[in-house]
Amino acid sequence: MELAGKNAIVTGGSSGIGKATARLLAQEGANVGLVARNQKRLDQTLLEIEDVRADRSQRFEARTADVTSYDDIASAIKDVSRSMGEPDVLINSAGIARPGYFHDLPLADFREQMDTNYLGTLYATRAVVPAMMSRGGGHVVNVSSVAGVIGVFGYTAYGASKFAVLGLSEALRIELKPHGIGVSVVIPNDTDTPQLQEERALQPLETKVTEGIVKPERLQRPSEYLAYWVVRLMNDAGNPLDAAQVARAIIRGIRRGKYLIIPDPTFGIAYHLRGLVVPLANWAFDQLVPVARRQAQAE
Repeated sequence: MELAGKNAIVTGGSSGIGKATARLLAQEGANVGLVARNQKRLDQTLLEIEDVRADRSQRFEARTADVTSYDDIASAIKDVSRSMGEPDVLINSAGIARPGYFHDLPLADFREQMDTNYLGTLYATRAVVPAMMSRGGGHVVNVSSVAGVIGVFGYTAYGASKFAVLGLSEALRIELKPHGIGVSVVIPNDTDTPQLQEERALQPLETKVTEGIVKPERLQRPSEYLAYWVVRLMNDAGNPLDAAQVARAIIRGIRRGKYLIIPDPTFGIAYHLRGLVVPLANWAFDQLVPVARRQAQAE
């Protein structure tokens, strides 16, 4: 799909991956509709994408909506479609993450992350697919996560919601292909966004150690040293991706009609070898969690 002149809607379009993708869509000549909760950030993003437009005829719209409400998101998409035209592309980027110990996380946090990350993706997709089916074409992009492929310490709520996004995307791809509708699922590593900064403040020490963010101080056995280097290699030493890097991968994926969009090449290899990588990751996590706990007790 060439994006010039196409109508694209981006949920979570006022920040992070969504905002970076909206900018690139504008540069590609697409008409862009933004949907998010914060009107002030939406207004600022509109100004930014207007500055990088490829053509004066492009249209840009923004609507506030809560993606956890089907009526709310469907109404926002309907408003944008009336002004801009029925969407050719939907990018589901709205999401939240609140890490913590399973036994400490409030049940409300589990519900909110499932409602936002999974049901928010489902609701927005349900709102656009009938029009895409009637036109015989379109493309839906769902943003999952590495945490939707491999279990991550401290992310029982977030990981479950992103596993659900991956499962939805796999089934949707099969079902919508006969209607000429493409489906992509994006699996980014940690990405440098305002949300990540909030997450890092909430992450248990075990998370930071098993993701290679914090170097453990009390490695003792050879297996612990080996596990540390395994997680550093898997997570690029804890260095997050840039949101623009993820956005570029999304645009390439739409152009090429790709189902699987993995912005980080290293994890791309790991994903295709996940039958080996997931057990290796679990082994490494099992070595390092006790190390992190020893360190926490010492502090």
